Amino acid sequence: MNNKVFNKIYKMSSLICTGVLTVSLCGCGASYVPVSDGMRLVGSLNVEDELNYTDSSKSEELLDTFSSDDGLCIIKKYPSYYDVTLDYEKGTPADAGAAYATTILEAAPCYEECFEPYLYENIRDLFGGRDINYDALENRIMTLEASIPDVYREEIESFARIMAAGEEGYEENGKLSYIEALTMQIIPDALRPTACSALTIGGSRTASGERITLRNLEWNIGSSAQMTRIHSVTHMNRNGRRITSVAVLGLLDMITAINDDGVMIGILDVGTVNGMPFVYENKKCYTFEIRYALDNFDNARDAAEFLNRESRDFTWCNNLIVTDSKDAFCCENATGEVQDAGRAVSVIRTPDSELMEGLEWDTPDTLCIVNSFATKGNQDGFTGIPSDITRFVKYNRWVSEIGEFTVADMKGIMAREIVDQYEVHNVHNSGTVHTFIVDYATGDIHVAFTSGTCADDIPEYILVGNYKR
Repeated sequence: MNNKVFNKIYKMSSLICTGVLTVSLCGCGASYVPVSDGMRLVGSLNVEDELNYTDSSKSEELLDTFSSDDGLCIIKKYPSYYDVTLDYEKGTPADAGAAYATTILEAAPCYEECFEPYLYENIRDLFGGRDINYDALENRIMTLEASIPDVYREEIESFARIMAAGEEGYEENGKLSYIEALTMQIIPDALRPTACSALTIGGSRTASGERITLRNLEWNIGSSAQMTRIHSVTHMNRNGRRITSVAVLGLLDMITAINDDGVMIGILDVGTVNGMPFVYENKKCYTFEIRYALDNFDNARDAAEFLNRESRDFTWCNNLIVTDSKDAFCCENATGEVQDAGRAVSVIRTPDSELMEGLEWDTPDTLCIVNSFATKGNQDGFTGIPSDITRFVKYNRWVSEIGEFTVADMKGIMAREIVDQYEVHNVHNSGTVHTFIVDYATGDIHVAFTSGTCADDIPEYILVGNYKR
């Protein structure tokens, strides 16, 4: 790392609390693009309103309920999201997948018209303006899909068959075909990465004495904010264990999820400095490896170690936040190609890990994650990337200002800056899809869902469940 350059960025970033840091932020759902003229003074872009957060969140009023004939899928419609329960105890994975697709089409009749355009926006982004090679894309999808463990693959194939109703091939026609319905299940693995950030506060730093974990998902929400219309909380009941997944309707992979032992996992993209070719042959879908971990491990340490060991076989370098009530980890996962090229290593970062030169974190028993590895000696995604260093510095400053964290304090971390602006890189920004908070003292899961084209400056949290019951 160029420490001189890094320290310059760090010092300039320290100005953020008075609203004087300037870099370019994209519009809703796009990518970060730094401006060429660097830093310049601007007015305050902080939220000036008084925050009235409490440790509790309201529950929304139920609007309607839909159920498959076999009872394997129940979808409850709320104003902000769909609550889905999939029961794998009463049928096969294929039965559950079919029931889910059937019930979605009843609960959300416009589902395909919403999801298919979003899917093609991601496909076009993948090809970057070039002509789309659909044969190559289908080969990529089928190769990766074949690597998914049978218990999940049977489910998504059954889901895709029912959703497609005989439609085949890639064709943007307002209907999801079989291959399109498979593609939607592995977008993070096959098409594009995510942004995101995460923060977890250990019990020594909380008023309750129990951990609080936050995860902010930043992703493309679609050109007409399609994804904000189909937020979902999905409860998967299998072999006496329950997973609660926060994503969008119809997705069976894991983006933000927690099991009933309190093992919480969220995905964060990292990428590779200077870029490397995308490899999918003999690779695994890491979002389904996460699902396997949540199905099979009752503690964060074992889950983190498993996912870190698997990282050579992933398609993208990524960070994973993995926490439970006792521990917190960041899996810094490097693909095999990146490791073999000597550009990064796979390692598990803890709150006690030594950080790379020039990177400072001032509060013990806390862990912050953005879209770069941070462990000493690993690939540096901070230098020259304003969005990462700026968000990390802001988190560091804000966390150090709070003595003992409460859930209300954690909610407030996401309500410090004006969202819909283009002057600074925000922690809570215009690409936010949802913000997830789990309180290990109570087991309560609080989620703020983005509605419309941009997240609210002061997000409203909803109680969507409790992992303990």
